Amino acid sequence: MQAIEESEFILNSRGAVYHLDLRPEELATTILTVGDPDRVSKVSRHFDVIEHQGQHREFVTHTGRIGKKRLSVVSTGIGTDNIDIVLNELDALVNIDFSARVARSPLTPLTIIRVGTTGALQKDIPVDSWVASTHGLGIDNLLNFYRHEENREEQELLQSFSTQTQLHHRLSQPYISGASASLLRHFTEGFHQGITVTCPGFYGPQGRVLRLGLSQPDLIDRLTTFSYGRHRITNFEMETAGIYGLGKILGHSCLSLSVVVANRITRQFSRDGNAAIEALIERTLGIVEGLG
Repeated sequence: MQAIEESEFILNSRGAVYHLDLRPEELATTILTVGDPDRVSKVSRHFDVIEHQGQHREFVTHTGRIGKKRLSVVSTGIGTDNIDIVLNELDALVNIDFSARVARSPLTPLTIIRVGTTGALQKDIPVDSWVASTHGLGIDNLLNFYRHEENREEQELLQSFSTQTQLHHRLSQPYISGASASLLRHFTEGFHQGITVTCPGFYGPQGRVLRLGLSQPDLIDRLTTFSYGRHRITNFEMETAGIYGLGKILGHSCLSLSVVVANRITRQFSRDGNAAIEALIERTLGIVEGLG
């Protein structure tokens, strides 16, 4: 097997993967990802013990234990461009031999759970409520740079989405990936469930108008009214589809959980989003601690 070249798989002076600045022993196989670097400590303060703390740029990692469960929390920053970095480097930490620079065999699957914020696209999903994403539907194009295949349900959802929304081909070639069913089943009580659309930006790509006009002024209406069988779009944000798509290709189990901080239909914004996020963190850790 040919070694991966130094320019493709970059290690720093302490033998850690380039962006995350992590060595394999510093990462657990159960990982919570958060966008905000400051949120890492809000998760790890619930740990019984912290074994490792590190930071490079916006990527902060704390690894520790709750009871007998070892887990890491990693900040990703915002957007699927960062997700591309984080997912590939997390995978490399467990599935590439750093010395030989070749893939390991057998591969090690990771459990990756995003805990983030989102904007709701349905009237019946109020601010401060929680969403567990059944699918991540990307209009950001990340996964189109990788070889991937959708299953039959995903292909049908994509076809229906393209037909109903009629998004201009100049904007995106949408892709879709499902959540890990084995993880999703643990996050039902107290959670809304539905398709999460992942956008390549916060303002225009999410239909916000400040000083610039939009090429797709009815985007939110198109997303809100989409339906296919029991499926509907519940919310949008900027990371989930990238996590689901790359996670599926790499062989990891992924789930995205979000606190609704804005409802774009009712035009409401949370008055205490931090409390809702803290409640979701506590709920998530309580469930994750019991996972096998």
